[in-house]
Amino acid sequence: MTKWLGQLKKLKGVTGILVLLVATFVYAMFQGGFISWFLFYLIVPLIIYSLFLFFYPLSKVEVERTIETRKVYSGGKFSATINVKRKNRFPLLYVSFEEKVSDSLQQSTSWKRMTFWGMKREYEWTYEMEHIPRGEHVLEGIIIRASDLFGWVQKEVFISNTKTILVFPNLTEMVYIPIESRYDQGSAASRIQVMKDTSMATGIRSYQPGDRVSWIHWKSFARTQTLKTKEFEDRQSQDLFVLIDRTASPLFEEVVDLTASIMQSIVRHHASSAFLSIGGSRLYIPAVQSEEQLQRVLYHLTKVQADLTRPVEQVILTESALAQATSLLYITSNLTYEWIESVQKVTQNLRVCTCFVIKEKETKLSSEENALNQFAASRGIHVHVITKDRFAQAFMEVSRS
Repeated sequence: MTKWLGQLKKLKGVTGILVLLVATFVYAMFQGGFISWFLFYLIVPLIIYSLFLFFYPLSKVEVERTIETRKVYSGGKFSATINVKRKNRFPLLYVSFEEKVSDSLQQSTSWKRMTFWGMKREYEWTYEMEHIPRGEHVLEGIIIRASDLFGWVQKEVFISNTKTILVFPNLTEMVYIPIESRYDQGSAASRIQVMKDTSMATGIRSYQPGDRVSWIHWKSFARTQTLKTKEFEDRQSQDLFVLIDRTASPLFEEVVDLTASIMQSIVRHHASSAFLSIGGSRLYIPAVQSEEQLQRVLYHLTKVQADLTRPVEQVILTESALAQATSLLYITSNLTYEWIESVQKVTQNLRVCTCFVIKEKETKLSSEENALNQFAASRGIHVHVITKDRFAQAFMEVSRS
């Protein structure tokens, strides 16, 4: 039934202009005179053009899209150029182009264009989307609409040209200071960086993906033509464990931005951390230390939503990955008494627990929040209230405490 209605709608314009042609001809025949025949001959070319437009193969138009913005970050600007080509010069009057996008981009603007195409074979159009939200978005294709002079005949065609774009979280360059690290041989805490001591090579092993070029044993490669990697004394006995809170919050985007920035800073400084994200989907990576692993985390944080439906303190009680954590970094916008009690129950070997609690700039803590922070401190949990403009100094805030 819907298909038949669509066909009738397409024929509506043609039927109308044919009725108009017959009506003006009958009027000229019975009325006579210069004016009536002038009106008839004036309408004839317009109707002929409309009929040609009705049969014009608009679907044979070729569309190419060129992405101008290589990497897009949350709240940034996205730009693309659309190139439309056809093989003939049939005059097209009013033509509109629209980029059909997924629902996640419906709030964006500036992806429509109307023009007088004329007889040109090629048309190029560049559009921008501003304040594009974080996430995975799909550009589905181009909708082309053409109309005659008075809108009697209107044609529309959708040309599929699917392209997926990723809008990454905003990444902040950070001054990285390890929260806690120590040698395997001792138990005293020290502020040394969590990394391999490259001044103390202990042997060589087979090359593994992710090993840095500076670790390759070139003398062995020259002899055997097989890549070998130097082994160093490992100064790391306690990797950081990063946990993100995916509870719905007005500051969830800031939580994602800070988490992504911290993970990038850790990897870029050759350190290592575990990463856990729990919600509608779960991602746990025991050790994030290579660029490939970092990109996996960033891809997850690009698509992640605030979809944790149960209280986070209930979820972590059943999370076995946290049981062996010794240095925990929790990123949230709402710390609770229940979370503090739950994390102490589930973590058996926890030595250091740090919480970044994100707040709006110039927001003053209430008496209840101050009491909560003091309660956390009494349990050995270090709480740092941080605003978006202080993300770059996040690790320095911890080192000063």
